[in-house]
Amino acid sequence: MSATSAAGRRAPFGSRLLGPRDQSPRRLRIRIQVLLTVLLLSTNVIGALVVFAIGTWAIPSPSPNRAMTIALAISIPVYVLLAVLVGTFWGTTTALKALRWATRRGVEPTAQERTRALRVPISLTKMQLTMWLVATAMVTLLTSLLQPSRAVGTGLTVGIGAVVVAGVSYLLTEFSLRPIAARALADTRVTGRIRGVGLGPRMTIFYVLGTGAPLLGLVTAAVLTFTPVGDDTTITQLAVVTIIICSIVLVFGFLVTILNARSVADPVRSVRDALRAVERGNLDADVDVYDGTELGQLQSGFNAMVSGLRERETIRDLFGRHVGQEVAAAAAALGAGEIELGGETRICSVLFVDLVGSTTYATQHSPAEVVAVLNRFFAVVVDEVDRHRGLVNKFIGDAVLAVFGAPVEHPDHAAAALAAARAMAARLAAEVPEVGAGIGVATGQVVAGNVGHQQRFEYTVIGDAVNSAARLTDLAKEAPGCVLASWECLTAAEDSGSGEAAHWKAHGEVVLRGRSAPTRTAVLA
Repeated sequence: MSATSAAGRRAPFGSRLLGPRDQSPRRLRIRIQVLLTVLLLSTNVIGALVVFAIGTWAIPSPSPNRAMTIALAISIPVYVLLAVLVGTFWGTTTALKALRWATRRGVEPTAQERTRALRVPISLTKMQLTMWLVATAMVTLLTSLLQPSRAVGTGLTVGIGAVVVAGVSYLLTEFSLRPIAARALADTRVTGRIRGVGLGPRMTIFYVLGTGAPLLGLVTAAVLTFTPVGDDTTITQLAVVTIIICSIVLVFGFLVTILNARSVADPVRSVRDALRAVERGNLDADVDVYDGTELGQLQSGFNAMVSGLRERETIRDLFGRHVGQEVAAAAAALGAGEIELGGETRICSVLFVDLVGSTTYATQHSPAEVVAVLNRFFAVVVDEVDRHRGLVNKFIGDAVLAVFGAPVEHPDHAAAALAAARAMAARLAAEVPEVGAGIGVATGQVVAGNVGHQQRFEYTVIGDAVNSAARLTDLAKEAPGCVLASWECLTAAEDSGSGEAAHWKAHGEVVLRGRSAPTRTAVLA
């Protein structure tokens, strides 16, 4: 398997949760403005409802006097309106300024811009908290002046609302701006210091919103209503307060738990889906990184791991093309530290093929034409050797040495070598008619293993069968069909019962160069 280009990969896992990363700058700008406006308005409305519910039913306080009623009726709507307008304008302006790079096509963010983009949820949360703390101080001061008995309850009520608004603002903003985070973290490795709020502080926010703030209201109500047990009115009121606060905990805590689960489960689920794809053999799997916390480190780490696997697979593929897939697989199974020089003795079949008249052809044609013919020649040879489960051991100029039975055992190596030679001869005559080729096949004992130096070696076969195949190749250029095999190879094919021997016939004996005894040969029938 070889890695494909990034352009050809499928959409990253998790992208369905984020929306398209390649949407137009104008559309993205509108998306940001609308999202932030809705979020800022909704969080303030949620805060106002929380304050109203707690102040009306949960916190026991004296009824407001006339002056207090008039002051609250004027100050609260005016402040809320101004806060919403100022907060929305302030928040969207601040966010768009930090995300300006994202609204321009083809602009890559700098490291500082990435950090600013990831800190947008925190910046908006600080802005919301600042406005609500100002409101808390203003309302508490106003109540202290006009009706001191309501000051503590009112201040705590608005303070709880401030915590709720700030927390909800962070959670919703962080979730909604994930497409921006994905762009900011694209092609980067999330390592080292956490960018933004880490996973631990985020869990703390969930606790404060879902449990801490409501329970604080319950404790406050209990303190403010503390009287002797015989006071039935106070006991009834405390019971009502308890029911209301517990209901808030149940409902609001459930919603916050859902947000919590989504914020953690979505990144983990995207990595899980990508891991399953890798397990199925898809090394083009990728995960959108949209979280600056430990979850983002998990997503980024997965992408780095898969990138390493793709690189390793590419190297393995290239290595296999150089030395043969079987040799590459055997080397990978052993490991670099376990590979030793030397080899093992085996009975194998060797096929040698060499071009006829390649020197003359090269002098009459351009180098480009010569290379084209060689590539077509090698393509036929490699294809037939692979098809018959052999190994192309090496290219020697315009010749090829192939072996059957090493490094992987082949129970019918002689028949496979003869069949490959027969098919190769027919195809070369039809597909590469410009030049001829002689093919020699021999079977015998060889030593197959690593030869060279510990720092640089190659897998090869050495032995009488190799020498015989090379000598037979020279003679095959003048033989019928341009294929010549040793009789030992034909005998081994007959013993296997494959039927390949029926395609061959005896051709007499020859004395090969370097030998004194004659060698019996066979040609195509």
